[in-house]
Amino acid sequence: MLSEPRSGRLAAWGNSLLAGLVSPDEAVLAIVGDDTVHRVEGLPGEEGPVGLTLALGRLRALGVAGWRVALPAPGHPLGLSGPPEFNARALEAEEAVVGYGAPFGLVPEVCEAGPDGDVRVEVVWHCQPVREAPPADVPSLGEAERELAEALREATVVLTRLDVAASGPVAEAALDAYRARAEAGREVLSPGYPPRAVRVLELAQRVGLLISLAYSPAYGTGGAPGGAVSASEMAARAEALRPVERVARRAQVAAFNAWVEQRQRERG
Repeated sequence: MLSEPRSGRLAAWGNSLLAGLVSPDEAVLAIVGDDTVHRVEGLPGEEGPVGLTLALGRLRALGVAGWRVALPAPGHPLGLSGPPEFNARALEAEEAVVGYGAPFGLVPEVCEAGPDGDVRVEVVWHCQPVREAPPADVPSLGEAERELAEALREATVVLTRLDVAASGPVAEAALDAYRARAEAGREVLSPGYPPRAVRVLELAQRVGLLISLAYSPAYGTGGAPGGAVSASEMAARAEALRPVERVARRAQVAAFNAWVEQRQRERG
């Protein structure tokens, strides 16, 4: 959760493109990121996969006025609105983007090839019909911020109780990497998003960092890297942190979806 999901990048930069705040080239470059190439399959009017620039332009012409994010997990269709076929593909990928203004959604399929150190990552976004309805279980930014503050306190208490201290070489290395990215001036969200959305996403990523450290088998008791962690200990961690993880995912979706929610309020 330290880096944005691909659906988050597509929704954020796709929204900035729709707002005229970035050029198509800037948007596509940001969406592709470190991947090799992104294509879109199943686009209306096209027989095969097409480039991301063409696809975003075509979907805009078909009526898409904004993009929302979905980050579903088993038993939690977060951000989805149906139909079942789209939900099933999104659940398998654990993410999707859902169009606002026109019934189209995109689900990424990631393919990796090549030796270590020279891996090519190609992404195919599958375009499918979606149901035009409110997304499932997405909080407002205000709700997400309050829930996250409580979740961060709860995660600290839980990790302390389970003897997983937020210290030690593994934790420090992860925190150093997080700080370095922040200091490098990375854009947490794209142009046009409200400051509160940026704040909520950053906090969600911090909570995600704690969760990823706690789930790491190499992160032993007392924060010691390489310490023995039994299956029962890992199960206890997972059970205790599952509600915190759910809150962090909900907050991420709320942050990425803030652009569309803001446009809805402006239009009354």
